[in-house]
Amino acid sequence: MLNVDQIKNGIVIDHIRAGQGIRIFNWLGLDKTPHNVAFVVNASSERMGRKDIIKIDNTIKINFDILGLIDPNITVNIIENEKITGKIKLQLPQRVEDVLVCKNPRCVTSTEKVSHIFHLSDPKQKTYRCEYCDETRSASDFR
Repeated sequence: MLNVDQIKNGIVIDHIRAGQGIRIFNWLGLDKTPHNVAFVVNASSERMGRKDIIKIDNTIKINFDILGLIDPNITVNIIENEKITGKIKLQLPQRVEDVLVCKNPRCVTSTEKVSHIFHLSDPKQKTYRCEYCDETRSASDFR
């Protein structure tokens, strides 16, 4: 069995769909952080079968909307003095700004300097629609 030391103060990103952890690791820039980070791939999980886990031995700023866009089943545990003091269950955000890019060449976002704003249109399909032209994008298309 794999043993990763407990963290004193920090964040544990748990219940990441197996294989998606590297995407989150890279998005958070954890390869450049001065903090201790444990990245566990394909850990056994009763609930999920397999999962990825990221433990960060410090508190960092995380955009939970983007994290929910990557994988809405993630749980973020806040650790203080080696104890879980908070649990954040993520979900698909209702609105995202400058995360998805509209691909419609006739959309105002392709000719004007405006934010790319998308609204959740189908939670089951994880699709979003552009606020300006109604073009749809998948949550997996985030940049």
